[in-house]
Amino acid sequence: MKYNSLGRTDISVSEICLGTMTWGSQNSEADAHAQMDYAVEKGVNFFDTAELYPTTPVSPETQGWTEDYIGSWFSKSGKRRNIVLATKVAGRGRDYLRGGEGADAKNIRQALEASLKRLRTDYVDLYQIHWPNRGHFHFRQNWSYNPFTQDRDKAVANMVEIMETLGALVKEGKIRAIGLSNETTWGIQKYLTLSEQKGLPRVASVQNEYNLLYRHFDLDLAELSHHEDVGLLAYSPLAGGILTGKYVDGLRPKGSRASINPDIGGRLQPLQEPATKAYVALAARYGLNPTAMALAFCRSRPFMTSVIIGATSMEQLDTDLSSVNLKLSIEVLAEIEKVHRQYPMPM
Repeated sequence: MKYNSLGRTDISVSEICLGTMTWGSQNSEADAHAQMDYAVEKGVNFFDTAELYPTTPVSPETQGWTEDYIGSWFSKSGKRRNIVLATKVAGRGRDYLRGGEGADAKNIRQALEASLKRLRTDYVDLYQIHWPNRGHFHFRQNWSYNPFTQDRDKAVANMVEIMETLGALVKEGKIRAIGLSNETTWGIQKYLTLSEQKGLPRVASVQNEYNLLYRHFDLDLAELSHHEDVGLLAYSPLAGGILTGKYVDGLRPKGSRASINPDIGGRLQPLQEPATKAYVALAARYGLNPTAMALAFCRSRPFMTSVIIGATSMEQLDTDLSSVNLKLSIEVLAEIEKVHRQYPMPM
């Protein structure tokens, strides 16, 4: 396992981050504890969660259970100080989370206090805004994205309020670093500018989707990452499991994400099938596991701080973690680019 700096902080995180969003829906508390034990044994020191979790499905009845499971593991294992812990406050739109008001001074403080209680800790290493209040193009919303409806003054005022609140929480010792998620290039840069102008902590990372089927980050976001040291924490590196090949030709394995969420958040639709088949075939030609190849590709990107994996079984977790031993050859990377040129936006 290799370790990377989290932005310009002194925090070092494993190149693989243990994602947790299935804990409480597809995975039990015992499953969660077993995954954490095994991941730490393999060198993982970075866990990512959110107040919203679990997902698949998202539910007000189970909301917060994932953080509860992590908290009970901390109590049982005594390993809180060994883990870089990241969680998130929800943006607007979830009525059962404080009326769906989103991230502002009041809601950030309320959300963080609730998360700390569930997590059984007095601080979070990385606190992230799960999605911007003003709107964004993530979660397959790129097809209807329209930033021209955003109120410019209101958007910036909300960003200032968020930054000042997070800055105060850093001073109080409740947060070590701040991050964004499902953010745009303009949004990240605006937060960076505000932090410089107001002497506030700078954004350390951004958690956006990135995988062989969805490579939006390769463009202007990559440029920003390079110049500003805002690394990517890639979620859905397997495109919700699609890149394992298990859904090819209409298959829907029992207990899989697609058996619960039929289109996997808009990812599982006909246009992705040819690209997925091409990547699975490419892996087979070179004797590679398609899961390991997809994760190794993400790790190879120069802007990558950590790749967030998720597993519902120990077998899946073992495969995900084994990808750290795989370095893709120049030939494989060139073949991946050929497929990407043929299918540049399959989801």
